[in-house]
This record gives sequence, C-alpha cells and structure tokens, in this order.
Amino acid sequence: MTPITPAELAQRIAAQRPAAPPLVVGITGSVAVGKTTLAQALAAALPGTVEIVSTDGFLKPNAVLEAQGLMLRKGFPESFDTPALASALAGLKQGPVTVPSYSHVSYDVDPGAARVVAGADIVLVEGLGLAPAADGSRLPLDLLIYIDADEADIVAWFVARFMGLWRAAADDPTSFYARFAHMSEAEAQAFALWVWQTINRPNWLDHIARARPVADLVVKKSLDHRLLLA
Repeated sequence: MTPITPAELAQRIAAQRPAAPPLVVGITGSVAVGKTTLAQALAAALPGTVEIVSTDGFLKPNAVLEAQGLMLRKGFPESFDTPALASALAGLKQGPVTVPSYSHVSYDVDPGAARVVAGADIVLVEGLGLAPAADGSRLPLDLLIYIDADEADIVAWFVARFMGLWRAAADDPTSFYARFAHMSEAEAQAFALWVWQTINRPNWLDHIARARPVADLVVKKSLDHRLLLA
C-alpha cells in the first residue's frame, strides 16, 4: 500500500473528468469510517465546482421504516429508496436534480432541507447504499471509492461519534439521542458497542463490503486518519 493524501487522491479523481460534466463519484465504506470527512477534504482539493450529496437523504423516512419493521435495519439496502437514488444519479448528467437531506440529530429525512444540485463539474456522492445489489446490478456512478479500515479502528470512531451525539442530546430534548439520556456514560458506550455488533457490523460485512472488489479506488484509513492507496 502507498501513502496518499486527499490532495493526491483528488488529482486522480480530477484526471477522470469527462468532456461533458459532471463526473459522479461514489464514496462508500462502513458506518463511521469517515466518508463525509473524506468527501469534504476532496471537495476542498478538487478543481472547479464540486457538490457533495449524501445518500442518507435517500433513506426511507422513519415513519415508513417503522411501518415496514425496518427501523433496526436502517442503513441496510432495503432501508433505502434505491430507485430514487438511481434516478437522481442518472439525472445529474441531464440537468438540475433535487436531492433530499437527512438530519443526524432527528435521525430522519428532513423534508425542509432538500436542495437543488446543478452546474457542478464533480459530484461526490458519499454514504451507504452504493454497493452492488445482490443480483450484481450497480448504480450509475463514473467512479467508486471504497474506504477500508481495521474493524477496531471503525469501532473506536463509531463509539466516539455516538458518545458525542449522546452528550449533545443532554441539552437538546428534540434530538433522537435524548431517548438515551437516562443512560450512564458506561451504559451508553455499551449500547453503542451493541449497535455495532448487532446492526452495523453485519451490514458492513454482508452488504457494504460488496463495494470493495468493484471499487475503482480503495483507500485504507489508519486510526490517525492517514490514507493508504491499496
């Protein structure tokens, strides 16, 4: 593996720009592996107009997930409106596209935060739901980047993120995480580990990781956030 900086990775991406923009680049990997962070770093280093789209906005709303018994499967393939995501990705080549948004505080799609993506040279699409389906079908992406990491590091990042949201919810009763406010710090950490083991880990191994062998670029992230190109 070769060390690579976000700026160097951006150069590789920029070299793939088509004559008729935009270049649509998917960035995926496990929950908490740093997809959003890498997308932001790449956006800052890439030339031209760059837009970031999160696949979280294409999750089915909580009301739908609850009705379908899928709340504990959020992030799994069946929790996404995949046809809408595929249509939006294809539409980026045609003109303006309205993309939905998601709030990690309310833990739900935010209907009031939808936005229009238009005129971009490069669109970075980061999140889950980008791996090939079980039948091998793939979303219309020009380039796919997979972020890999050791499981122990991903767990550390996931627990740290959960605990940050848990602490912030102490002063925000509207936060989804306020429902865990009664937990002690040790209980909250134990719960985060349970979520990883029972939900996020199986999703990563059984579904998300299907993107790795078909990815155009695979980068491995170390605990100190350095990147290695596989």
